[in-house]
Amino acid sequence: MKILVVGSGGREHAIIRKLKESPRVDKIYAAPGNGGISKDAECVNIGAMDKQGIVNFAKENEIDIVFVAPDDPLADGMVDELLGNGIRAFGPKANAAIIESSKVFSKNLMKKYHIPTAEYEVFDSSEKAINYIEEKGKYPVVIKADGLALGKGVIIAKDHDEAKAAVKEIMEDKKFGDSGNNVVVEEFLTGPEVSVLAFTDGIALKPMVSSKDHKRAYDNDEGLNTGGMGTVSPNPYYTDEIAEICRKKIFEPTVAAMNSENRTFKGCLYFGLMITPDGPKVIEYNARFGDPEAQVVLPRLKTDLVDIIEAVIEDRLSQINIEWTEDASACVVMASGGYPLAYKKGIEISGLDENGQVSGAVVYHAGTKFENDKFLTNGGRVLGVTAKGKNLDEALEKAYQAVNKISFEGAHYRTDIGKTK
Repeated sequence: MKILVVGSGGREHAIIRKLKESPRVDKIYAAPGNGGISKDAECVNIGAMDKQGIVNFAKENEIDIVFVAPDDPLADGMVDELLGNGIRAFGPKANAAIIESSKVFSKNLMKKYHIPTAEYEVFDSSEKAINYIEEKGKYPVVIKADGLALGKGVIIAKDHDEAKAAVKEIMEDKKFGDSGNNVVVEEFLTGPEVSVLAFTDGIALKPMVSSKDHKRAYDNDEGLNTGGMGTVSPNPYYTDEIAEICRKKIFEPTVAAMNSENRTFKGCLYFGLMITPDGPKVIEYNARFGDPEAQVVLPRLKTDLVDIIEAVIEDRLSQINIEWTEDASACVVMASGGYPLAYKKGIEISGLDENGQVSGAVVYHAGTKFENDKFLTNGGRVLGVTAKGKNLDEALEKAYQAVNKISFEGAHYRTDIGKTK
């Protein structure tokens, strides 16, 4: 089998490393890939948003499956384009990917189908949003840009001044472009956060093992929101009892709701949850594998990923038994100095072997390039250093031991992954 993975980050590297384990796979391509991915797949110089380029390449190279991994091409209809050209693809069509690409859509869906979520209102003008926040007078308050914003379009405002500045930044200054034409203002929920990814063919839904993401840039959950600074799996707060409540009240109702809206979701559906005193509630949906959640969840998958992908594509997910290991895994993200704001690129990375790895862990490359036999930084999040252990403490210890073997100028990472709520 020949598989093409669209994307260039740590998530894509994790998907490729898992696909490589399958005896059914002969060749993996990545478009465009990155420095580390180039050691596990053949990178082709096609942008992740180049629908026609991906279709042409898939046809010319007789690709069996195209795995569309990032949010932007899914929202833009890349899967529709591939299917329309007779090419098998993994991922939702654009009309289903809207569950991530529009916060307004997803919140309204949850309200309509009684899926537990935070109370909210939607606004198309900054003045109305600010007036509403003033009237409510409850802080902290959560302000979200409607569209995609690289995981950074959510601001938790501690007081009125911060809330006003956030609305202005999103709606007037257009920090996230057209994604900020509308905003969602919602109540601030408290409790441990949980990420649960699930495979679904639009009929059956099979949750993966749970994980916990750490979004803030610095220790003790301080600093700006990022795309994710580290993850652990399993999530210590996600009990069997809570999993059952989620299945009945959130997971299955979401799949049914999308079907009712004629937006059947096929692929990987991500549930960002919070376990509140009133039970689990949805914070957000993603229409794809999380990053860096994929880096801790996929290493625990025992079943051949290709078998699962085909079962999803062919609407027979209910017939497949998906198995997971009993161990734990942890991922620590090494980021460029200055991330998530401005940072330098092209800094040499020391401590990696010729395959971009270190012993005792798996290094998933997120923002790297390989030039003149050297790995160089090429993004904000540079590496996801991941290890497994018989429990979370052991997995974390191994991951941090590996982090200590790697260095590049300005590197920063959190030292408390797995330790905060």
